[in-house]
Amino acid sequence: MIPNQKHLFNIPDDVTYLNCSYMSPQLKSVSNEGASNLVKKEQPWNINIPDFFDPPEKLKSLYAQIINAKSDQIALIPSVSYGIETAAKNVAINKGSNIVVLAEQFPSNIYSWHEAAKRNEAKIITIARPQDDDWTRAILAVINKQTDVVALPQVHWTDGSFIDLVQIRQRCDEINAALVIDATQSVGACPFDVQKIRPDFLIVAAYKWLLGPYSLAFLYVDPKYHKGAPLEYNWINRNGSQDFSNLVNYTDEYQAGAIRFETGEKSNFVLVPMAIKALEQILKWGVDEIYGALSKLTGYAGERATELGLEVTPIPKRAGHFMGLRFNSGIPQGLIQKLKHEKISVRVRGNSIRVAPHLYNDEKDFDFLFETIKMY
Repeated sequence: MIPNQKHLFNIPDDVTYLNCSYMSPQLKSVSNEGASNLVKKEQPWNINIPDFFDPPEKLKSLYAQIINAKSDQIALIPSVSYGIETAAKNVAINKGSNIVVLAEQFPSNIYSWHEAAKRNEAKIITIARPQDDDWTRAILAVINKQTDVVALPQVHWTDGSFIDLVQIRQRCDEINAALVIDATQSVGACPFDVQKIRPDFLIVAAYKWLLGPYSLAFLYVDPKYHKGAPLEYNWINRNGSQDFSNLVNYTDEYQAGAIRFETGEKSNFVLVPMAIKALEQILKWGVDEIYGALSKLTGYAGERATELGLEVTPIPKRAGHFMGLRFNSGIPQGLIQKLKHEKISVRVRGNSIRVAPHLYNDEKDFDFLFETIKMY
């Protein structure tokens, strides 16, 4: 079991941060890496051609290890919405077909599908939250022969409800539907294997469970789309782009793999080194080990919550790394203000409080949370 790692983060002792699903605190090592690279452009004569290409390739290689992919299947992009729109531009959506999404799904994985449905005269099917919290069963019950796209998370961002994507993939195979996944709320802290799940597109932002900087994300693209259409047409993804003296000899040919889908200026001399440092730390800990440690913490939290009469979705219907605490009669008046006063950082989602710890937390943090809730 990984011991508490709070010493690697800059979190004051009087702050109880249980909100990694909102935004992860930055590792000190990542901040230091960012600071040292921020001044790099003060002397641009020291920025050389390999600096445009080698760090992004290293970053993609590290990320590929986390999701069990090949690095040439990964593209660096600025955001989840960028990746979802790339998917919407490349998957087949027929007139009269349907696109399946979840109720209260994060909007980055919604808006592109609404626009795609309009363009292709397709229909959006929104699955209501199931009473038994079994999203997998509810999704399987809705997917039909008219479904062209199933756009999902691995865990629901509001409360950590888990979706068995292996089962969903099997059903998508039966009807030849594309599976597009926004796994921002899971990858980095929850195991994800593209060899088992086989998504058509997988998009993950770096700033949550990957402990990376804001404005950087990863796009996995199944090889069958590697000849697809990118969102933008920049120079750095083309064949021969390493030869700066020859860039005026334009070419329609891209470098092999998913690189054609990458954003312009993907070589970001500050964010890329920061993300490298973050992923190196995650790989040092191990995703399975992170998940085990966080599952133990939320298991303890679930016991404390039950003692207070709160409802918590049990595993395996919930992922182990975060959870929602549901109040049957609504969140007590004044509780949120009290939590803020005590510097306990959580998020409210409907009638529940979302609690998302990481390795900087321990059982004492949850004791403080529940003692505060107990007062109400």
